Amino acid sequence: MKKKRNAEIAILVTLILAGALMWYYYIRPPAQAARAQTIAASYKPMRVENPQIHWERLEEAQNTEYKPSPRDIFSRDLPPPPPKPVHVPAPGDNDYVAPPPPPPPPPPQLPLKYFGEGQAQAGAGRRAFLSDGDAVFIVAEGDVVLGRYRIIKINHTNLEFEEISSGRHSTARLEDQGPPI
Repeated sequence: MKKKRNAEIAILVTLILAGALMWYYYIRPPAQAARAQTIAASYKPMRVENPQIHWERLEEAQNTEYKPSPRDIFSRDLPPPPPKPVHVPAPGDNDYVAPPPPPPPPPPQLPLKYFGEGQAQAGAGRRAFLSDGDAVFIVAEGDVVLGRYRIIKINHTNLEFEEISSGRHSTARLEDQGPPI
């Protein structure tokens, strides 16, 4: 029983020491608070010439409009650098090259309808049959039609001609009239 009593006294003394230590640490101010008090004691406010609020600066900041940047904030990659200005040579520069001439106008269209071809006699050249409404023209290779067009070649499917004033060549396709009525 004496052993039991000695153990109880030892536990009691240990609990009292633990309580005293806890009380000591909770009552004493922490070291950080002591440092903050010394820093606050040595603080000297800045000298300000005009302590009023600058309303114009505040309004300017409030009226500023947000303009997003081209960079994606969710991407690690940087945006490509801005393009470098390109030097376009102007007339008079050493590296200026004149533009190519404009393309030629479209080939002329024959105002007549090419509706057939044939031969007058064996060994004679081919003849083309052209119509302008009710008027029918029978022409051979080398003939001039309407004073503007020279017939160059006659084929089964097309007629090659030249506009005399410009020298441009073109073709007229054989137009199918359909079955006779």
